[in-house]
Amino acid sequence: MSLDNEMKINKLLKNWSVGAVYLSSWLTENGISSQLLNRYKKSGWLESIGTGALKRSGDDVDYHGGIYALQNQAGLTIHVGGRTALSLQGRGHYVDMTAGRAVLFGGKKESLPSWFKNKDWETRIDYYTTSFLPADMGLVDLERKNFSVKISSPARAILECLYLTPKHQEFFECYELMENLNNLRPKSVQELLENCSSIKVKRLFLYMAEKLKHPWLEFVDLSKVSLGSGKRSLVKNGVYIEKYKITVPKEFEKNEKPDL
Repeated sequence: MSLDNEMKINKLLKNWSVGAVYLSSWLTENGISSQLLNRYKKSGWLESIGTGALKRSGDDVDYHGGIYALQNQAGLTIHVGGRTALSLQGRGHYVDMTAGRAVLFGGKKESLPSWFKNKDWETRIDYYTTSFLPADMGLVDLERKNFSVKISSPARAILECLYLTPKHQEFFECYELMENLNNLRPKSVQELLENCSSIKVKRLFLYMAEKLKHPWLEFVDLSKVSLGSGKRSLVKNGVYIEKYKITVPKEFEKNEKPDL
């Protein structure tokens, strides 16, 4: 290996975030040719985890390392959201039900690349594409050992949970997650509600917050939040809530938790 190439690989490995995935396209754009990358792989410095994605040899990478590449190198808005984001921030119930699973959200036109989908992360990935919230709103940094990734803040995460209700997430599970959110920042809630395009999500969110008597709700200016018109039936044979024009499970209004 020439002195120039040796210096390049030393610099590359020195700056490589442990546990992170790097895209060969991004490395090429930053001065490492595809021929040189192939040489590094043959020399045992780097390992491929799929077409166009690499890790440092010997590194253990999880799906967060993959998301790091998607966000910081591919420029995608794909992020950890919903109940997984709540759990990562110590706000989650149902740890036993969600262990080994991760909920990801991305924009309508964003898809997971093949290397990410085909990699065995030892975690089931549930990926949803939607534009009901602005892509860059309500995200926070999750610090890993050597890098950070953007995930949903608690306020955004619960809205994402409600977006999945009732088809992909239980109504009662959302309510129990909401119970744990008694200290949300009103400013964040206000911004998200004003920019949320899902009438169902906004009505459910306000209904649950009111039922739980969360103190931050009184600091949200509901006159700036559009709740649309018309009824929203979330379940069959449920109870109709006139104030929010939604139908919820009968057991819920009776405070009877079903077996989940």
